[in-house]
Order: sequence, then structure tokens, then C-alpha cells
Amino acid sequence: MRSSLRGAGAAAAATVLVVVAGSWFGYQQLAGPSCSGRIQLSVAAAPEIAPAVKAAADQWVADGAAVGGTCIGVNVASSEPVDVAAAVASKHGATLAGVGQASGTAVTPDVWVPDSSTWLLRLKSGGATAFAPANGASIARSPVVVAMPEPVATRVGWPDKKLAWTDLLRAVTTGKSPLKAGIVEPTQDAAGLSGLLSLTAAASSTGSAGSPDARGAMIGALRALATNRSSIRQDLLARFPRSSDPTAIASGLGAAALSEEDVIAYNQTKPPIPLAALYLDPPPMPLDYPFAVLPGIEPDKASAAQVLFEVLTTPGFRDRLAMQSLRSPNGNWGEGFKAPQGAPSPAGGATLPPTGQGAAGGLDPTAIKSATTTWAVATQSGRMLAVIDVSGSMKDPVATANGATREQVTVEAASQGLSLFDDSWSIGLWTFSTNLRGSQDWQELVGIRPLSSNRGALQQRLAGIKPSDGNTGLYDTMLAAYKEVQKEWEPGKVNSVVLFTDGKNDDKNGISRAALIQKLKEIRDPEQPVRVIIIGIGTEVSKAELDAITKEADGGAFVATDPTKIGEIFLQAIALRPPAPR
Repeated sequence: MRSSLRGAGAAAAATVLVVVAGSWFGYQQLAGPSCSGRIQLSVAAAPEIAPAVKAAADQWVADGAAVGGTCIGVNVASSEPVDVAAAVASKHGATLAGVGQASGTAVTPDVWVPDSSTWLLRLKSGGATAFAPANGASIARSPVVVAMPEPVATRVGWPDKKLAWTDLLRAVTTGKSPLKAGIVEPTQDAAGLSGLLSLTAAASSTGSAGSPDARGAMIGALRALATNRSSIRQDLLARFPRSSDPTAIASGLGAAALSEEDVIAYNQTKPPIPLAALYLDPPPMPLDYPFAVLPGIEPDKASAAQVLFEVLTTPGFRDRLAMQSLRSPNGNWGEGFKAPQGAPSPAGGATLPPTGQGAAGGLDPTAIKSATTTWAVATQSGRMLAVIDVSGSMKDPVATANGATREQVTVEAASQGLSLFDDSWSIGLWTFSTNLRGSQDWQELVGIRPLSSNRGALQQRLAGIKPSDGNTGLYDTMLAAYKEVQKEWEPGKVNSVVLFTDGKNDDKNGISRAALIQKLKEIRDPEQPVRVIIIGIGTEVSKAELDAITKEADGGAFVATDPTKIGEIFLQAIALRPPAPR
């Protein structure tokens, strides 16, 4: 570490234990042999910041790091944020759209330094109610930019013209030769998520929220990005043109949301075509590198973690960040930082985007959840049978929907969800009540076929759904729907039944719940799983009843006590499905 920090360490060695902020211990340097014990602190840091954190921690330990007479050792591991997030989610019972399951060997650290506070927020809103990390303050920063090959950037006006996200939206969705844009999976990458949030916000500005124009612009943007999405950053970077030949530039990737650090690191490799970093308006959410002390660690480790945080907020650490092409939390940079052309700097009076300031400030959990859910639905492929209740109670008006009936609200939610699915999906449609076709409780409106040939028929039959005067034949219908999806089970996709209902089973002539569950156990095939999702509508459904059914079918039950939230819950249910079997 640089001399300024070593001097601070020497001065601290001559002092007794210092109490900081009334509860946390500050520096105390003691020689190794005089320590009464040892604390081993584990730190998982995003790969780009891990070298700076490790160098600072190693220097601190070499100088005799200790707290309360106990020596401190620090193990810093370079860890992809998505991997740690999966492990933390598994430990705390949370579910994150698009993240998947943690590996069996994953261990949560004492301290986590992901690249963005959005990870902390997503865990909390994803069901980790007991997840309350301490601290969470930022220790570094990297603005999110739109990276473009310099010849492409020049054609859109860089570096003289200041561009907006609406300009990028038009470039990737309109014209004879739209700009080829890509993205790292935003459910797994914070810079990708930041870019997605900015682009979808630009799409929503094309009309009133939820209007056909705004929805069409959003779907167009998602489809354009999904065409060139990558699961890892290096794969995306490899898609940028590697030759100055005009054909290579035209066929290569033309734009992607990346961090400023990504662009600097890429250009340091001296590629044939350097990348320009475009700082679009409004500024997107930056990467803010929160220092999160995870819940459940011992008090002495928590004290040691806070002292380490102090080490990582010294002026000397800013220079270590600069060596990794990262800024300090306030946006300034240390010695040796080589800013891209057009990079904003607080020192120069330029406007910088707000930092996340930990898991609270500047971040909208609703917008983040909506963006990740919508992306997951719009970019995955599946095979689904939608089954909609048309019993008499679906005629009841919904107070929060200007008098629209439960049926109308449900059909509208299904119609809007249908617009997000691309043509690779196969979808069928049934309705159910009691005795819809003689003694049969269900009726097929459209068979399960690819949307490429089925979309118009589905939209037409959905629009024509009307409630009957019957009761709710839930159990017979569920068993029949499950068998139907099993018939032509398709590999490589999630095969599922999604059933909407506003009541309990009240078919006196049908099978019992116990018989349905037993039958599902008998016909379930682990090699060809069928996932059952039931969405209860209103306050008359029994969540326990629905849970008992879906438990036997690798599924889940969701209840929209406010029927106007059906669409939101429908998308969440689809987005949180497990990866398709291979």
C-alpha cells in the first residue's frame, strides 16, 4: 500500500483501541506475537475490484491488523456477483428471476462487495425477508455507458453530439438496418440491468404508461437486445468487430450497455477497433460496489469488517481503484486513471448519475423487479397450456378496475402476457367451470401449437371468453390439463399448466383433492416434468388448497387478492420458473 496509508498504520500502532461512531472499532496495529487470538475474515468481491481490495487488505494485515488484541486475517476471493447472489438467495429462501440455483459447494462470505446495490435490493424484494446486511456503503464506482465501436459511434454523432436513450431506442428498433445492440443477461449482470432499465424507461416515454405504443416500443427493444444477448461479459465483448473492414464492422456488435471499466479494460488490449464510451442522458444507474457485511456473522468478525471498510475508504485506496480503472464513490478518480473521451468528472463540473448509496438510495425496487421479470418472460421459450376459470363467480365486478368483471380483468392480463411471448413459444387455451361439455368440466378453445401459427387464434378466442353459470370444477380440470401437457412433452422447454381460478373446487361429481394429489404422484415423470402454476383471483380462493396441488407438480401457487394485479403476478410466476431440462 502507498506510503500515506503506511504512515497512518504506524501512527495507529502507537494508540490504544479507538471507538468509531460509538460502536465500531477503528485501527489498532499490534505485532503478531502479542495477539490473543485470530479472526479470519472472508470477503467475496466482484472480479474487477477484487485486486484492489486484496492489495489493501494484504497490506493492512502485513502492517499488523488487529481488533481488541485479536489479529485479523483477510481472505479476498474474486467472485462473480451472480454466483454469490445465488448462494445468498438459497440460504435465505429468496428467488431471483434468471439467477438459477446455487452450486452445491457455494459458501456465503462474511463480507460481500458486489458490483451493484441492485443485488442487495433484489435479494430483499425476492423473498429474503431476514436479509439485512450491515453497512452497504459504496467503496467504488463505475458509470454505465453504451459501448460502441468508434466508427459506429462517429456515425451517430460521437463525440460532439450528446445522445439520449430515446435516440438509442430508435436506432435499435427502427429503420432498414437497425443498430445491432447486445446485452449481458440483465438478470445476471448489473450493468446489463442498468442499461435495460434506461432503455425500457425510454420506451415508456413513447406514450402513456401501459399504452399500446409504449408496450410495443418496450417489446421491440427487448426482442432487439435478446437477439444478441450473452450470458457472460467476455462473450459479448468478443462480438464487437475485430477488423476495420466495413463488412466486419457492419456484421459485428454495434452497441451494448457496459461499465466504464469494461470499456477501458477492453481498449487496453489494443483491439483493431477501439470502443467509444457514450454517456447517454438521462444518466443510467452506475455500478456502486457496496461493502455489505452479511447477516449472521460473529460480532468480532463484524468489528473486523468495519475496520476493513475504513481501510477501503482512505485516499490511498482511491489510487488502487484507479489501477483497476475504477472511480472512488463520489465519481472522482485517483492517480493513473485514464478516462475515456467524454467521461464526466465532478472535478470538471459535469453531471454524474446518482450512486445507489447502498441498498436504499436512488434505487426503485419495483422498477427493478418489473424489468427483470419482463425480460425473463420475453426472452425465454416454453410450452404452456393456459386454463381460465369461467364459473359464474367470474362475473363479479372488481372494485379497483372501474367495474370490469373478474373475467375481463383475467382475460386482459392473459392477452397482455401473450404479447410478450415470442414465436418460439407453444401455447394452448382451455376454459373450465362445471359441465361445460356434457359432464366434462373443461373445454379446449385452442390446441397447444407454436405461436408462429397460433397467435391470431389465441387472441381471437381469448377475446370471446364469457363466464358461464356453472361452478368451479377445479380438480377434474387440473388432472386433464396435466395429462394434456404430458402427451407431447417437448424437450428443451419448460412444459407447464398455468391455471387461473377465483374459487375453491365445488364439483360434487368430480374427484376429491386427495384423489387428484395421488393421481399426480402416480403419473408424474421426473424425466419429463410438467410444472403447474395456479393463480388464485380474489379473496375466496384457498391458498392451502392450491399449494397442496402445486407441491406435487414442481409448481407454485400465487394469489392476487386484488384482481387488477393478476397480470403482474402472472409474469412473476412465469419468470421464476426453473431452467428448462436439457
